[in-house]
Amino acid sequence: MANQLFLNLPVQDLKRSVDFFSSLGFTFNQDFTDENATCMVVNENAYVMLLVQDYFKTFTRKDVADNTGSAEAIIAYSVDSREAVEEAVRTALANGGSVSEDPHDYGFMYNHSFQDPDGHLWEVFWMDPAGAPAEATAGGESAGQQS
Repeated sequence: MANQLFLNLPVQDLKRSVDFFSSLGFTFNQDFTDENATCMVVNENAYVMLLVQDYFKTFTRKDVADNTGSAEAIIAYSVDSREAVEEAVRTALANGGSVSEDPHDYGFMYNHSFQDPDGHLWEVFWMDPAGAPAEATAGGESAGQQS
């Protein structure tokens, strides 16, 4: 089992990305920050490394995805309330982000999403601590029931 998660994302302008995610309340570990990269702290076990695109390329033989027209991933994080979901999206849009998808209300879960200035897809969600009702699983089947 993994102890920590580090997600690496290419960015065009490191300062712009730091300013954007700072506006959303994220902090950065200065021990892992220089002109090529920064370590965004999600929590004590999850981090997002924002790497300037040319530096990011040094870690892979593959082409870096052009996420202006395609999606490479959707990064989701939870917050404490429905209101916090909407506040995060409003803040993202006010600070250089763009609309990704319309909000979805599943009763037990509410989510909304945005694109950061580099086009990465972010989903912000709140889930009722009581959990999903059994009939709320995909396809309307009860939990544990198979087709």
